[in-house]
Order: sequence, then structure tokens, then C-alpha cells
Amino acid sequence: MTNEPNLLPHSPRAAWPALAAAAVTVVLWASAFVSIRSAGDAYSPGALALGRLLAGSLALGCVLLIRREGLPPRAAWPGIAVSGLLWFGVYMVVLNWGEQQVDAGTAAMVVNIGPILIALLGARLLGEGLPPRLVAGMAVSFAGAVVVGLSMSGEGGSSTLGVVLCLVAAVGYAAGVVAQKPALAHASALQVTTFGCLVGTVACLPFAGQLVGQASDAPLPATLNMVYLGVFPTALAFTTWAYALARTTAGRMGATTYAVPALVVLMSWLALDEVPAPLTLAGGALCLAGVAVSRSRARTAAAGTGGEAGAEAASRRGEPSR
Repeated sequence: MTNEPNLLPHSPRAAWPALAAAAVTVVLWASAFVSIRSAGDAYSPGALALGRLLAGSLALGCVLLIRREGLPPRAAWPGIAVSGLLWFGVYMVVLNWGEQQVDAGTAAMVVNIGPILIALLGARLLGEGLPPRLVAGMAVSFAGAVVVGLSMSGEGGSSTLGVVLCLVAAVGYAAGVVAQKPALAHASALQVTTFGCLVGTVACLPFAGQLVGQASDAPLPATLNMVYLGVFPTALAFTTWAYALARTTAGRMGATTYAVPALVVLMSWLALDEVPAPLTLAGGALCLAGVAVSRSRARTAAAGTGGEAGAEAASRRGEPSR
């Protein structure tokens, strides 16, 4: 990408807001896995996705009206439409469906190829390059995700259909992120997230009948979890994601999500009293170590060009960072 108004931070202090936004996203997305377990027992994949998106669209729409940001510029709409359809729409429905066909460990392993696809697509389509530290960190994190997945996999809990669905979810997630990045050069994070969520909601409207029918029979905790998914892991977390994505590369942001499996293990331990096995803890530690490596920068990478900012800028131009 070139000529973007949303420039990357030029100092460690300026980078902190984006890093904090990414951290909020990762924590809330990890919490979503715990909530989906409750809501998924009462709602079918399409109904759960639509209910979540309706709650998210309502929350985002209210904030957008209060802030009076209005419609995004025309140049942002292609990216918003593609990311809304693939990430908010296809990804959420297909992932919900896939997780009903395979065990949680298998789903985690397959879906976690998403960040790798983001880095490859970002390098090919956005000219971001593949810095050695990013590649190394993603390799470590993916190994950790595989370890977590193997430790959580149950016997006989997988199907070919489920694996294919999780693979489709990973591709939809990666393509949606890469499509969203250019849109953030023309519109705010709130605009891109709000209208992307609305596009996903419209795409999921065929499931409206299922949602209405299942809502009348669903227990209150399941419905509350669905609303939580819409307001926090969707409305808030996708907005903080877009804010951070506008200030770094798609590949680096994708690598950050490898912290999610480690946090899911911790949250399941605290909230569901699911004591993790030693292998699961080791995999989670690998995930976090890989994220730390992928987000680190060589101190000598940018002599004469502003240190950290120069290394990041080189990555955005597709040049080696070291």
C-alpha cells in the first residue's frame, strides 16, 4: 500500500495505543470461545452468527450516530464489502458449523493457518514483505497452536466436512483482513467495522427464521452469551482490531492473534474449571513466545532512518527489515 493517511507510529510511545488496541482484541476474541460453548448448544451456526451480528450492528450503529461519523467514503466500500461478506458473514457461520463437526483441538489447528495466509496475502497483494522475525515468530506460534490442538483433540471427534469448513473459515478470515486493510486508508476504524458488520448481517439474513424460532426456546444464559458475543468480541474487538490494523501491517496483526489459543486455555481454566494438561500449557507458552518474536524488531535494522519506524516502513514497502 502507498499514500495511506494512516501512517505507522514513529516512536515506541506512539505505538502503545495500537498495541493496547490489539491486546483488547485478543483478550475479547479469546473470551468468545468460552461464550460460544454456551450459546452454541441452543443456537444453530447460522442463527448464532446472525444474532451476534445483529447485536454488534446495533451497538456499533449507536456509537456511530453519537460520534456523527456518517457514511464511509466511496473508495472504502470495496474493502468494507469484501471483508464484511467474507469475515463477518462467511467466517462466522462456517466456523460455528465446523466446530460442531470437529473437536476443539482440530478446529484450532486448522483455523490457525489464517495468520499464515494473512502474511502471504499481505506480501503478495499489499506489498508488505515478510520480515524474518515475522516468519520466525509465526512458525513458533503455529507450532504452539498445533501442540495445543493435539493436546485438546478428542478421539473420533473429527470429520472431513468439519476440517474443510474450518479451512474455509481460515481462508475467509485471511481474505477479509487483507481486504479490510486498504479500506482503513480511506475510512475510520469505526466506519469500517460498523458497515462491515452490517454487510455480514445482511448476508446472514436467510437464517432469520432459525434465529426467531430458536430464541423462543433457548435458555436465558445462551441468549445473553449471544448478545455478549455481539457487543464485545464483535463490536468492540473488531473496532480495536481495525484501529490497530490501520497502524501496522496485516501480517504482524495476524501473528498477534496467535496469543488467542493461550488465553483460551487460561480462560477455560478459570471460567470452566478445565484444568489444562502440561502439553497444553507448553503449547500456549509457544504461542505467546512466537507472538513476542513476530512483534519484535531488530535494533540495528534502521540505522539512519528512525530506528523502529524505518524497519516497519521497509516492511510495508516489501523490503528486508534487516
